[in-house]
Formats: sequence, C-alpha cells, structure tokens
Amino acid sequence: MGCGTGGGCSTCKVSEKRGSAASSVFNWLANVEDAKSNSNKNLVEIQFKMNRKEYFENKDNLSISEGDFVAVEGNSGHDIGKITLIGEIVYYQIKRKKINIKTNPLKKIYRLAKDTDLSKYESAIDLEQPTLKKAKEIINNHKLEMKLVDVEFQGDKSKAVFYYTAEKRVDFRELIKEYSRTFGIRVEMKQIGVRQEAAMVGGIGSCGRELCCTTWMVDFPAVSTSSARYQQLSINPQKISGQCGKLKCCLNFELDSYLDSLKYFPKQKQILKTKKGEAKQIKIDVFKKKLQYVYKSNEPGIFELSLKQVLQIIEDNKKQKLPRSLEEFVVEKEVSKVDYSTVVGQDNINRFDKKQDIKKIKSKNKFKNKNNYKKKNKYQKGNNKE
Repeated sequence: MGCGTGGGCSTCKVSEKRGSAASSVFNWLANVEDAKSNSNKNLVEIQFKMNRKEYFENKDNLSISEGDFVAVEGNSGHDIGKITLIGEIVYYQIKRKKINIKTNPLKKIYRLAKDTDLSKYESAIDLEQPTLKKAKEIINNHKLEMKLVDVEFQGDKSKAVFYYTAEKRVDFRELIKEYSRTFGIRVEMKQIGVRQEAAMVGGIGSCGRELCCTTWMVDFPAVSTSSARYQQLSINPQKISGQCGKLKCCLNFELDSYLDSLKYFPKQKQILKTKKGEAKQIKIDVFKKKLQYVYKSNEPGIFELSLKQVLQIIEDNKKQKLPRSLEEFVVEKEVSKVDYSTVVGQDNINRFDKKQDIKKIKSKNKFKNKNNYKKKNKYQKGNNKE
C-alpha cells in the first residue's frame, strides 16, 4: 500500500494478508539531519505478523527503505518481514524495551525479498488458517486445558509458532510431537496473555472504534479498580471490562487528569459540620467542581455544593464556626417550562401529503356521498308508493 500500483503488486498482497499495517509507528526523527548520519543508521525495526516486531542490523549496507519486505536471519532458516523504522529512532526503541545488544547481538538482514521469496511466503500464510483448524482438533483429541489463538509460519515454511492461552501449566510434549508429524515442520509453542489474545484477534470496542491493543498499543500496563473509583465510575464488571475480560486499558488514559484535579478536593471522609447536623460526601463531579452531601441523620435531601463553598465550610469548622445548614448554600436552579404545543414542531399529521392527493380524496368522498344520497332518495320514494 503506498507503492503506487494500487495494491496490485505481490508486496501489497502480503501486507494485506498478514495485517502488517497494524500498530503503525511514527518516526519523529525523520527530518533531523544529525539522526541520519550517525553510528545507528544500520539499525532496523522489522514487523512480522500483526504487532510482532524485532530488531536487526544492516551489516551489508543494503539499499533499503521503510516499507520494503526483506529476508532476515531466523533462529534456523530465514524469515520475511516488513521494515517499519530505520536509524536513530530504532536505537531509542531498543533502549526503551531494555534490550542488551552486547549480550544478545542483533541478527542480520540477508537481502531484499525477491518475487520467489514473497510467493513462498504467501503460500505459507495461506497454510495458517487450515493449520490452526487442524491444530485445534488435535488439542481436543488430547483433552488439554488450553486455547489455541493463532499460528504464524516462518517465511521459509520450515517452522511455525503456535500461540495459546492457558490458566494452568500444560504438558504438551506429546502435542508437539504430533504437530511435527502432522504438519512436517518445526514447532514452537508460545504462551500469551488474554490481552495479547484480544490484540491478535481484534474487534470493536464499546466506544465503536477498533480495539486500541490491535491498532496502536504495544505495551499493556496494569489496570486496577482504583482507576475507576478515582473517575467516579460504578464498579460494574460488564461496563468496565474489555473484550479480553480484563479491565479496560482506556481507564488509565484520563487517570492523570483526574488525579491532578482531585488534589484540590477534600477527602471523602471529610465531614461538614453545621448547626442542623453533620453531613457526609456521597459524590463529586471533578470537572464541574461540584460535590454532593447528605446529612448523617438520614434527613431527606441531597445538597449539591460548589468546591469553593465546601472549602469555606471546612475552613469555618476549623475555626469552630458552624453554618446554620447546607440549605443556605444550595443555589436553586430555574426549571424551564416546556411548551408542549410547539416543542414537537408538528402542525398536522397530514402535513406531508400532497395537495393533489387530498383533492382527489375529497372529490371521491363527495362522489360517494352523492351516490349514497340518490340511493337513499330512491328507496324512500319506493316506500312512499307502496
């Protein structure tokens, strides 16, 4: 995509099949000249199926650019991937992920992918879905408590990685042997979490957008129920859980804004003392800076006060000053009356009918009335003659 052929070349077809456009990155050092001519210019980030990325070194100084498909060194054999980043930005990515290049040297890039490489790679991709279906049947035959999520073939079709989830430890030694006999490849089993499973499978969130873990998220930080409490959300598992069954990652997105605003609010345990009685906090609106209180004596009524008023009452309580009641701080809102005759905006239920149709209906009714009148008169005359 972006090659100018309209998606007709083999490279574009591979990209569409493998989902390599997911989790795209932005090179914010692209226009910095110093970043182009330094010792890290041979560092390359390559993306494989979905959001799996690895880092390689262009040791042979090949003429490559972002978006190219290349053949790279694998654990055994070679693999095919798409270049997403080159140069200094890759160094920062490696540093961020805490990868030690000295102890774990980067693998090399062999060459730009040829047509024969891409055609072989496409045939390997076409094998993934049938292999996944057959592999699930084998798991059911072995009665193993695990869920197979996805299969990823290596570019040379000599190896496949089977991604699975499991709550307990699974002994799959016999399973690997049967996979090797059935598919004729080397097998690697890789356990992933439920969040990674949702990222691989994909889907639409409750917001109507594609899942964040599928499109742009690469790390999955822990999410706790305190994130929902700080944002005054009800602890309803059905509403705050994502498709993976865990708490939604987006609960952390606005958490810092709420925490900054909550610094200026009194604690929930803070009691407001008045001559009428003590009041406790039941709810706050962070961005409107409103707080709701009720009397501890269970008197009816919920009193909404502004943050400024609450802080003033707390300050007065420290000076042993008690306001008369919370009612004197509540500002009554004017309720606008709704005029039901104009609020709907309807004049007549026949307002969309055409005038010609109405005239035809009226003429038909008149004609019917005349005929009925004539028949009635004839009937009455006949009775009179008798």
